[in-house]
Amino acid sequence: MALRIGCCAPPGKACDNKTGSWRVFLPTIDQDTCTLCGNCVLICPETALEDVDGKIVVDLDYCKGCGLCAEECPTDAITMKLEEK
Repeated sequence: MALRIGCCAPPGKACDNKTGSWRVFLPTIDQDTCTLCGNCVLICPETALEDVDGKIVVDLDYCKGCGLCAEECPTDAITMKLEEK
């Protein structure tokens, strides 16, 4: 596939690019406080959050630690913590 002017890489999907390796902050979810409103799932730019059997889980392969999920959580059920590596 030839690249167009201004394009430095061929287009792809977010699921093709695992961004979790350069994360500094890690979202932690208090499942007791979470109301499953879905705001975090909708706002995540990497689709790293999903509702699995009534609990929000984070796919650490794709979470880049941006904190948008924590900012949008209406019940403050998500906190960003420094990741220990």
